[in-house]
This record gives sequence, C-alpha cells and structure tokens, in this order.
Amino acid sequence: MLLFDQTNCTTLDFVTQSVELLIQAADVPEYSHPGDAGADLTSTEALTLAPGERRLVGTGVSIALPDGFAAFVVPRSGLAAKHGITIVNSPGTVDAGYRGEIKVALLNTDSTVPYDIGVGDRIAQLIVMPVTRAVFIPVDTLPGSDRGAGGFGSTGYSSPLAAGGPVTPELQGENA
Repeated sequence: MLLFDQTNCTTLDFVTQSVELLIQAADVPEYSHPGDAGADLTSTEALTLAPGERRLVGTGVSIALPDGFAAFVVPRSGLAAKHGITIVNSPGTVDAGYRGEIKVALLNTDSTVPYDIGVGDRIAQLIVMPVTRAVFIPVDTLPGSDRGAGGFGSTGYSSPLAAGGPVTPELQGENA
C-alpha cells in the first residue's frame, strides 16, 4: 500500500505542485483563486438549455495529459445550486491518451426555467489528478470486512445525534 509521506512536505508544497499540460485552446482554462482544484472551462457556443434538456457543449479545449494523469470534468457549484445546471456523466473522464476536444454534457434539471449560455461563459471545471492503475487479481472469495456487502443506505440516513439518541463514548470517538 502506498501512503503519502508528509514528513518533509508542507501543506503549501502539496497544494502548489503542478504538472505541465500541452493545450490547444482559444480560451485556456484558468483557476479563479490560489489553491483551487478546478480550472474553469468555457463554452464556445451560444445556446439555450430548455427545461429538462441535455446538450453536448464544446469548450474548444484539447489537452495532452502525461501518462499517469487523468482530468475530470465536474459541474460548477453555482450553476448547479442557483440554476439546476449539472453534468450528465459527472465526472466526465479525460484519459491521458485522448486528444480530441473536451465537450461537456450539460443538463438543465429545472422543470420550468430555460438557461441561456453565451460564448465564453464558464460551464464546468477541469480537475487534473494523478491516477493509479489497478492490477485486478481474480479470486473465488473476497476477504471479509466490517461493512460486508451493505450499500445503498445500509448504514441508515440519520445520525444518532440528529435522531435525539444518547451521546455515548462510541459516538464521541477515541478522545471521549
């Protein structure tokens, strides 16, 4: 198992590490603030997303990721929260070998209000990350775990605190 060794690495060192990307774009993605994870992708076309409509929108951006990296296209939180605009296949994955234009599959989840997008409007964010390739080892039986096969709400929906349950040392953690 690989662990991150932060013995000689400050938070600033970790946040400011970067990778150089070759890019073809009229509008190069930019980070809005220091330390931001996502760089803004903008639309190359003007369009109106009708209520419930899904549309593939161009960004004019093509990149050459180095081996060991991938980019992920994710929604902008403001568009989602204020206008119901999200990305259908979020996160959209851009593999290191892909050289085509990055397009965004936008969806207007609002049931009544259309949403206008102009050329140059910020429509998504691009997050570039190192990725680890798995070596899949077929087995007849997986080792057990505390969780087992439980999923899709198997741990419940409310915390014991929200349900008015007692605060026990187990709920407070090891420092109780």
